[in-house]
Amino acid sequence: MLIAGCGNTTDSKNETPDGSPAASTAAAKQDEVRTVKHAMGETQIKGTPQRVVILTNEGTEDLLTLGVKPVGAVKSWIGSPWYDHIKTDMEGVQDVGEETQPNLEMIAGLKPDLIIGNKVRHEKIYEQLKQIAPTVFAADLRGDWKKNFALYAEAVNKKAEGEKAMADFDQRVADVKAKLGDKTATKVSVVRFSSADVRIYQEQTFSGVLLKQLGIARPASQAKDQFMEQLTKERIPDMDGDVLFYFVSGTGNSGDASTKVAKEWTEDPLFKNLQVSKNNKAFQVNEVVWNLAGGYKAANLLLDEIAKYFEVAQ
Repeated sequence: MLIAGCGNTTDSKNETPDGSPAASTAAAKQDEVRTVKHAMGETQIKGTPQRVVILTNEGTEDLLTLGVKPVGAVKSWIGSPWYDHIKTDMEGVQDVGEETQPNLEMIAGLKPDLIIGNKVRHEKIYEQLKQIAPTVFAADLRGDWKKNFALYAEAVNKKAEGEKAMADFDQRVADVKAKLGDKTATKVSVVRFSSADVRIYQEQTFSGVLLKQLGIARPASQAKDQFMEQLTKERIPDMDGDVLFYFVSGTGNSGDASTKVAKEWTEDPLFKNLQVSKNNKAFQVNEVVWNLAGGYKAANLLLDEIAKYFEVAQ
């Protein structure tokens, strides 16, 4: 009996009566130190971070998707301070400045246990950030946003949740692609107008990645494994396709400099001679969804818009 009793004690010490981990096991897991490889090397992270500061727009909505509400985040490119599609979820989150210039003093004051940034944006302040808290950087902001999503999920100890979310998204894409059928032969052109320049957006852009995953064709000028090309007016014909989706940087107000550029270009004789113009297939879309937000939530919104245009039921 004594032997049996000791045996039962040993077998059950890591479980509660319902089979769930005992408190001591959960505490041990919380204290576990993980090594995360990222763009700046390796960072050790203890357990599941509770106070995360995120320094990119795409990362903000990715964390929300993973069920992690950051204590601090850089403000959205458009909004006061957050995009409409995340502002409810971001109530109470501290704005820590612009993505291009986060406020280090404010970040330190939040006492984070993890900081997530991006090498392209924040390489110069990496050493300062890692003095505040363990810091993880994604390598790039262009191209396949899914790689960054996977890194963020690993950093916040939500790898399983991240894989489930990505599987759900990929299934949505597969469903829409199957329903598109021969509509995927439609050549989709994507253009951005801003006060600084005018660009055609190619395959390594946020929208380009999804269009490629859906198998949707692109004009020859845009079916390239690169980010974008700046245009002069002489190259307006490179904007042509079966349909053109364009967005305008900035506020979108009539007096905005980017809006004036868009008006000037779309009223140019070369633009009016495009097939998309003649066929009334040039449509202005929301830059937040098509370009700026850049994460999981925006990808789903973008998929919704593409499916709606092609009249695909979801």
